Amino acid sequence: MNPEYAAYCEADRVFYDAPHRSSAGRQGEGALYGPAREAAPEGWERSRRGDWLSLSPLGLRVPSQGWKIHVSAGLDNAESVLRRVLDYCLPRRLPVKFIPGPALLHLRNAKYADRAGSGKFITVYPHSEDQFQDVCEGLMALLEGEHGPYILSDLRCGSGPVHVRYGAFAPRFCPAPDGRLVPAVADPQGRLVPDPRGPSLNIPAWVTPPPFLLPHLEARKAVGLADVPYSVEGALHFSNGGGVYLGRDTRSGERVVLKEARPYAGLAADGADAVARLERERVALEQLTGLDCVPEVRDTLDIGEHRFLVLQHVPGATLNAVFARRFPLSQAEPTPELIAEHAAWATRLYGLVERAVLDVHERGVVISDLHMSNIMVSEDESRVVLLDFEAASRTDERRRQIVANPAFVAPSDRRGADIDRYALACLRLALFLPLTTLFAIDRRKAARLAEEISLIYGIPEARLRPAVEEILRDATPDTAPIAKTRTRTGTQTGTTAAVVADDRPDAWGPSVSALGDWPRSRDSMARAIIDSRTPERDDRCFPGDIAQFASPAGGQSFGYGAAGVLHALRETGAPSCPEAAEWLLARVKSPAPGTPVGFYDGLAGIAWTLDRLGHQDQATELALLVAKQPLEGLTADLHSGYAGVALALHDLARAADTQDAAVLADAADRCTALAARSLTDGPPTSRTGLLHGATGIALLFVRRYEATGDPALLDLAATALRRDLARCQEGADGALLVVEGKRTMPYLGAGSAGLATVIDDYLRHRPGDEAFAAALHALLPASRSAFYVQPGLFRGVAGLVLQLARTSAGEPADRQRVIRRHTALLGLHVMPYQGEVAFPGEQLMRLSMDLSTGTAGCLLALGSALGDTPASLPFLPPNGAHRAGQGGPQTGPIRGRC
Repeated sequence: MNPEYAAYCEADRVFYDAPHRSSAGRQGEGALYGPAREAAPEGWERSRRGDWLSLSPLGLRVPSQGWKIHVSAGLDNAESVLRRVLDYCLPRRLPVKFIPGPALLHLRNAKYADRAGSGKFITVYPHSEDQFQDVCEGLMALLEGEHGPYILSDLRCGSGPVHVRYGAFAPRFCPAPDGRLVPAVADPQGRLVPDPRGPSLNIPAWVTPPPFLLPHLEARKAVGLADVPYSVEGALHFSNGGGVYLGRDTRSGERVVLKEARPYAGLAADGADAVARLERERVALEQLTGLDCVPEVRDTLDIGEHRFLVLQHVPGATLNAVFARRFPLSQAEPTPELIAEHAAWATRLYGLVERAVLDVHERGVVISDLHMSNIMVSEDESRVVLLDFEAASRTDERRRQIVANPAFVAPSDRRGADIDRYALACLRLALFLPLTTLFAIDRRKAARLAEEISLIYGIPEARLRPAVEEILRDATPDTAPIAKTRTRTGTQTGTTAAVVADDRPDAWGPSVSALGDWPRSRDSMARAIIDSRTPERDDRCFPGDIAQFASPAGGQSFGYGAAGVLHALRETGAPSCPEAAEWLLARVKSPAPGTPVGFYDGLAGIAWTLDRLGHQDQATELALLVAKQPLEGLTADLHSGYAGVALALHDLARAADTQDAAVLADAADRCTALAARSLTDGPPTSRTGLLHGATGIALLFVRRYEATGDPALLDLAATALRRDLARCQEGADGALLVVEGKRTMPYLGAGSAGLATVIDDYLRHRPGDEAFAAALHALLPASRSAFYVQPGLFRGVAGLVLQLARTSAGEPADRQRVIRRHTALLGLHVMPYQGEVAFPGEQLMRLSMDLSTGTAGCLLALGSALGDTPASLPFLPPNGAHRAGQGGPQTGPIRGRC
């Protein structure tokens, strides 16, 4: 789970959207603090960007970097603190920015908010380092006695809410060691280097803190475990509320767990901070003392301002980890015996959890945050222990849920023990098919999942019906506005479109017989995409991933914005959307400062798309703008860097006038040379795969070889591919898997499928390379499992469909069988939007229409397998693989029904 996505669910019931729209957009100006509703003073400029509202003196130039001041506050004193800080800063012409309303401040300090940014309520920018001390000490005196969360990335000054850190004032970026573009500062030689913004203080080595900060640095170092009878052996988990640590009682040697709570941070929905929630856990566990299904309380203690609860250590593994190890559908061909064994295991484990929850309820306690990662399973799997009672309450209080895992979050009308009953119902299904996060979009998906579980595992639907009924209790068509039934005239196609959604909970879902019913399913996806557009907005035309809000061009970009959607519609022969093309053209006339130039995230990809849409003049103009940029500071990859820019500019140079073509070709050659240099002179990126790793660089050299015939380019491609192959490991079945951190990744964007795709193209030119042929053979099984959690193109099953559709490796009949099975799995992910076929995005909590994570990517992938003219991604043209409709009857555990 990526906790960052939860904040983007607040503003919209259907799509991810910017957090600031949840308060200012939905509740109006009255939801803002007083100073945020006031006009800028004379001589000042007011601007709004994302969560922040800025006030800047006209005509003042501040340094590009230096010591800046952050002020934190609690929900109760924030407006008072803000008013006093502004009264201090405005007469001194100090630029300042702040979070403008309580809803956004709550999100910033919530339990699963970004730990590095949490607590930052107000930022003050001193004019110079000489002024820094006066401003810092002035604010410390002004705010003495006020409270606010400790800002983990900063140095706290005194005991109040004033913090400082050295970093960038103006937005500048450079590549990080892992290839990502990150905020940057200049070192003494003027080189841009990363400006670390993690949850710990990090002062650049060349910066000497002013002497007045030394006592505060010493005070920070003095806080520790020296005076308590516990040692810490490792961290188990972090959230914005604090850490969970594995430790040991130094007196008895007993292994314990220490849960940390930070005051005023880690806020729950009811405003309770981590300290208050930890006290709730202590009270609940002491009420449950003697039960074998909960840990025992050992101690409580305070270290600095942080509260700690010391608990009995429970050996074993979380239910989520045990499930992941044994889930049979992670295999390509799970045997009937393995399926039956899992069904028996899931039923038995569910029974243990249900009994434990009932025991807790009998003691008068509601857990309110039950999910698979909060359940420990003993090594012999005979016992379960329930963890994390921070949201617990008494059953007679009938409180609403205040924190929840997205796959187990209860409807807003559930109270008290009904919250746990809902989580148990979700668990009943999730132990067979872990897709209950989809219920955040529409609970009526439960009936469809139960039907599929019955088909796969041979479990009578009657045994699952109580869980479905609990999930669907009080669910009506009005609770799922995205699934409204309607009939309308299809203005894009000139035909009448039939209703494809049924609002009856017992007959949920699109009525198209299968996604394989092409082009009917294609047209339904296109209508969903087109119906979702928001042309009145400047930041996006089509709703997509939260990455849309990460840069000025996110909503326009190929990966997450309008360019990629328009490409998918055009490639698949779907109904077009000229209004979206006009929206895109209008936005790129004057690109905003800070717009990336990369292919998937910026201007190169937009220019390439406009050229394909027939807007050659505008495409060339935008490409020339890219060519004139100082390209030497980019990463080397396909997504944002040299490889993607070079491929785009080479393509655009062929269509441009002679003079413009020379400029574009020169810039493309420069990027190609820089990409080559990155393989020999630069440090290797820590990321792997098609989008961000060396595989995308290899793709550039394969395509340049095809254009020039220079064999040295194929040598470079081989070097790049070997770099990514060195980061793979062999699985238990001999399959080669890309390793990302602690996980193995099968996907197109950063996994085995992307690496296999480019090796496939390399082998077309060097078919006798036995090492790469063997690697390709070993990579293919990663694309053939029976189940994947997400549908998306780059991190889901859709990308595996595209890879299998274009490869010639393996037996054609086997490829087609797997493609049909994957298509059926995509059918299981389908969610209706306005009566049409749509797909959830990353993390499954909201729908997405973009290329990388959502409906447009699924459309493109299905078009690569099912279309008469195969659809394709840029620079990965079809290679003549057989169409998916040419195989035999469908087999496999996932049936092909929507």
